[in-house]
Amino acid sequence: MVLLLFEQIVQLFLCVILGWFLVQLRLLKPTDSRVLSVVCLYLIIPCVIITAFQIERTPELLHGLALSLGTAIGIHVLFFIATALLRRPLHLTPVEQASLIYTNAGNLIIPLVTAVLGPEWVIYSSMFQLVQQFPLWSHGRILLSGERKISLRKILLNVNILSVFTGVLLFALDISIPHVIEGTMESLGSMVGPLSMIVAGMLMGDQDLLAVLRIRSIWKVAILRLLVLPLAVLCILKYSGLAALVPNGASILLISLLAASAPAASNVTQIAQVYGHEGDYASAINVITTLLCIGTMPLMVLLYQL
Repeated sequence: MVLLLFEQIVQLFLCVILGWFLVQLRLLKPTDSRVLSVVCLYLIIPCVIITAFQIERTPELLHGLALSLGTAIGIHVLFFIATALLRRPLHLTPVEQASLIYTNAGNLIIPLVTAVLGPEWVIYSSMFQLVQQFPLWSHGRILLSGERKISLRKILLNVNILSVFTGVLLFALDISIPHVIEGTMESLGSMVGPLSMIVAGMLMGDQDLLAVLRIRSIWKVAILRLLVLPLAVLCILKYSGLAALVPNGASILLISLLAASAPAASNVTQIAQVYGHEGDYASAINVITTLLCIGTMPLMVLLYQL
């Protein structure tokens, strides 16, 4: 499993290189990535979320979802507390704070889970995505936009939040989407990983990569995002006994660990770009953590399985 995970991560990172080449060859400009960001945020990710809930409801599945949901909530609480405690001592900027709290659970974990465990396991990764959507589009948007007022109307009417409600509602009522529509949504959803990585690569296209590597703050964020926080989650999941609560509990918790160990969220880059708040720096963090996760994520899986 560790080798297969490594291969899938490398494939996605190659998409970053392709996005970078598009800019280097002057076929596109870094600013052109904004259009792709909008497509990803408001079309592709909602398709991924909704189709993940198009699955047969069974008692075993419901128990597994409860475990996955509870674990996702606990992980986010841990991330919020850790970031709040570290914010002043480490002088964390808004982009750095958002990059520590929000992971690439949707753009990276969904294609990884599909390839490594199978499409029937994607719904468990969607629980992490479900929990992340609400703080991402409220707290995360406030951090990156500079706005101080929380508009419940904007949060609840956000297309990503609506897609979560839609997916849960269809699942609860046992309503199946027509086959033609579901097939279209699945085709769009399959683009989430590559397209997000291409956007990240395009944003890096006009930057000096060697200069980016010399930015000390990036390494600070990378160590926290990829090692410190995931190791804390790993210890809790591995030694808490939660895996024994439901059938296949170990695999469900592994998916939660993968989500917690993922690079900084591409959504942070996209939102920062939309609001004009350090989009280049957010992209640099995303690319560096994506590159390093080629080694750190398989390491977390290996430690979990020992």
